[in-house]
Amino acid sequence: MAAVAARAGAARAGFRRMFSVSAFAPPPPPAARPAAEPCNNLFVSGLNKRTTTDGLREAFSKFGHVTEARVITDRISGYSRGFGFVKYATVEEAGEGIKGMDGKFLDGWVIFAEYAKERQAQQPPQSSGTQSSGYQYSR
Repeated sequence: MAAVAARAGAARAGFRRMFSVSAFAPPPPPAARPAAEPCNNLFVSGLNKRTTTDGLREAFSKFGHVTEARVITDRISGYSRGFGFVKYATVEEAGEGIKGMDGKFLDGWVIFAEYAKERQAQQPPQSSGTQSSGYQYSR
């Protein structure tokens, strides 16, 4: 009787092991994005859909002379896409803008401000010459 119980216990352990070990590894943790170099242009994210360019300019003008402010909007609806850019006259004023507005509320939403990064030049997609419709097919 003890031998049967031991064999049943081993079978359960093997059964458990078979289904507890996954063949799939979890994805690696995301790499930390490198911080942008200090500049006078700020990237602002987390904007409310109703935030306007004038509202963004007004909020950031408390911390220095804003030369340009722009909320990026959706072409169809005209509402904010949730991010924008603020350009100050000097790098020092931009730093003050980050200190003053990062993690603060604007139009009821918490926003995040950081130095804007240079846009990487995007290369057009490579085509094989056989596709004329503009769609890419994976093979």
